[in-house]
Amino acid sequence: MPSPRPLRRFLFSHPAHFIALGGGSGLSPVAPGTVGTLWGWLAFLVLQLWLAPAALGWVVAAALPVGWWAGTVAARHLGVADPGAIVCDEIAAIWLILWLAMPMGFAGQLAAFALFRYFDAAKPGPVAWADRLFKGFGWKGGLGIMLDDLVAAFCTLLVIALWRHFLG
Repeated sequence: MPSPRPLRRFLFSHPAHFIALGGGSGLSPVAPGTVGTLWGWLAFLVLQLWLAPAALGWVVAAALPVGWWAGTVAARHLGVADPGAIVCDEIAAIWLILWLAMPMGFAGQLAAFALFRYFDAAKPGPVAWADRLFKGFGWKGGLGIMLDDLVAAFCTLLVIALWRHFLG
């Protein structure tokens, strides 16, 4: 039986919930991971207007432990080890991808988005391994929430690098 979707009340009941649920994007009844990734993409583009690449890198670096903490707290409060409503992992991962792969136009960004969503949803090879590695609650479960998305981000960046090398 699927876990019940968190309500808006849950979103605002703790700062970690707001962060973990991507400011509410994780409340989407359809494809919350995709909606969270889209929100992350848009947020990155807005942040890029105000921050130099180095400062943006610090934001991306900070998003990783903050997402780990927020995911840990929200999962424990929801009583589900890795609920689909937690999208801070997708947001941090798309930020990392875009930060490392930019500059690129809309088509390149769309390809990065599509590749990441493929690797995150289908979980081929190393992504499935990372998804199974840390399960449960507490710091280990929070790390597990983040890790498979970071491996999916690495796979995405690898494909982009190979694409640029052989086709660019």
